[in-house]
Parts: sequence; C-alpha cells; structure tokens
Amino acid sequence: MRKRQAGFSILELLIIGAIIAILCAIGIVNYMNAINRARQKRTVNDIRIIAQAWEARATDTQSYMLSGYTFPAGSTVTHEALVTALRPTYLRDIPRLDGWNRPLEFAVTPEVTGSDAGGYAIRSPGRDGTFDGTYVNAITSDFDCDIVWANGTFISYPDVSQSD
Repeated sequence: MRKRQAGFSILELLIIGAIIAILCAIGIVNYMNAINRARQKRTVNDIRIIAQAWEARATDTQSYMLSGYTFPAGSTVTHEALVTALRPTYLRDIPRLDGWNRPLEFAVTPEVTGSDAGGYAIRSPGRDGTFDGTYVNAITSDFDCDIVWANGTFISYPDVSQSD
C-alpha cells in the first residue's frame, strides 16, 4: 500500500496561481491609475502656482503682457519669456513640463483698453499629449483631458483639482 505524501495537488496550485494573477492584474490597474492621478495633481498644482505668480506680477505691472507676446493671433509665450518676467521676484522655479513630461503652454491676450489688463492662459495636454481646440468649463476624470487655467480659474480640469 502506498502512502500519500503531504503537499498540494496540481489543481490546488493552479487555483492559487490564478488567484494571484487576478490580484496582480487588479493591483497593476490601480497602480497605473494612481500614477496618472498623481501626475494630474502635480500638473494642476504647478499651473496654479504659475498662475498665482502671473497674477501677482499683473497686479504690479497692470498687464499680463510679456514683451509684446499676443494670443491667439501671435505665438504663445515661451517658457523663457515667462521665466524672465516672473523669476526671481514672483516665483523662483517655474515648471516647464507637466506631470507627463510634456511642455506646458502659456499665452496672453492683448489689452483692450487702458484699464483692461488683458488675459492669460496656461495649459497642459494631459496624458495623450494632444491639445483640444475648444474647451468647455467642466470637471472630468479622463486622464487625456487638457488641463487649462485662464484668467483666474480652471476652465478644463480633472476632478482632483477641487477636492485636494
């Protein structure tokens, strides 16, 4: 008579392997979502910090204009022009890239009258790296959504910007 040895059967090992694979898949998806949410939060906070510095400079100079740059007819404001205008008085380090390591875009609108300081905008293309043409004032949970700050408020932004 053969004595049964202690251990696991093949079926038990396969079931345990399947359970571990399912848990790993769930964990990886949650990990990737957490990384993208952290990138969104970083981008939102960087844009907010730049906007606050730009607002402080506009309070002092009565204009958002930086050395004749106009938007939308002309080119956007370069990072170097923004650094020249804001550093070191208003902000020491001005972020160049969003959370996905893509360049942020900056733009200004010209003054209409002597009492109007014009406007400005800062935007990130989001995870997909492409800018949308038109922005609707809305909250989204889509990581591909552009993050846009214009004239003192977020126009297009993920839901993380208001809760954290």
